Amino acid sequence: MSRSISRRVVLTGAGGALALGVGASVLSWRTSADAYRRAVEDQRAALSGPADARALVRYATLAASGHNTQPWHFRIGPDEIAISPDTARRTPVVDPDDHHLYVSLGCALENLVLAAGATGQAADVVMVEDGMSGASVRLSGNSSPGADDAAMFQAIPGRQSCRALYDGTAVATSDLAHLETASQVPGVDLILLTDRPQLDAVRDLVIDGNAVQMADPAFLRELKDWLRFSPDSARESGDGLYAAASGNPALPEWLGRPAFDLVFKAPAENEKYARQMDSSAGVAVFCAASEGPAGWMAVGRACQRFCLMATALGLRTAFVNQPVEVAALRPQLATIAGLGARRPDLVLRFGRTSQVLPFSARRPVEAVLLA
Repeated sequence: MSRSISRRVVLTGAGGALALGVGASVLSWRTSADAYRRAVEDQRAALSGPADARALVRYATLAASGHNTQPWHFRIGPDEIAISPDTARRTPVVDPDDHHLYVSLGCALENLVLAAGATGQAADVVMVEDGMSGASVRLSGNSSPGADDAAMFQAIPGRQSCRALYDGTAVATSDLAHLETASQVPGVDLILLTDRPQLDAVRDLVIDGNAVQMADPAFLRELKDWLRFSPDSARESGDGLYAAASGNPALPEWLGRPAFDLVFKAPAENEKYARQMDSSAGVAVFCAASEGPAGWMAVGRACQRFCLMATALGLRTAFVNQPVEVAALRPQLATIAGLGARRPDLVLRFGRTSQVLPFSARRPVEAVLLA
């Protein structure tokens, strides 16, 4: 009898320990997710009133960048902020000519210009070495932004690349016109595609491009290097593609990496992109008048303005750049967009959705400042 009681006590104790262990693990995971959310909220705190140079740089870093690599440096000088490429953050497989790197610089540059203008400082942009070394933003007083620029500035903390399904509803003609007007940057053409046959043709190119990329082991290795599976990893690195921000489950790093190899397969990804494209209201294609860093930075500025105005209008955007990243597909995309022999630079899908995904993290200002 005493032996039986002892056994029950041991079993109960083991079960209790297991329950406590599971409970502690769940609590730890929730704590990690909460810490990530608070960190991102701090990074995206709204600017109000006069802002110093460091505050302007923080707003600049909230821009879009390929793989969320944030490939930029900033240097603060008297009445000037310079932005230059951080070549240590190149992605040479998906972006062998640094096209996306310079587009990303342009996105950050536009955030900087909008933030300066909204806080009373006019911003004069000068390309450095034809854009090869970035740009210099010279600041002066007495700026009064127009209504569109003010709206886009307000949208900076809320803009994200939303990789959710959209609801498929059409965007009003007036909103499309507003997007076109707000996105005007000298030397950049914007083509909006909203007819379903055109969208279907772009969808097929996205799928074809995705299949090519996923058959390339070097592409997969590079992508995996920038994936952040857990909230702790995403918060600590402050960069990369956080799984939950893409609509995928967050996992511990030790589990996420082997799981990626098992489940990240072309058929499932192609199906996902097909559903996303079919749910979208339209596609925006951007094209620079001239190839090279200066032209690509101009594309980034136009793209950032488009995404910010879309955010202000209650729309969501997400990059689907496979047809420009796979060079063999560019001529087909150019034909669909009516670009002739010109190189298309960026592809965005847009639409509306009620789905809320976590924001991606950013590195602290100290990490991007040069002495």
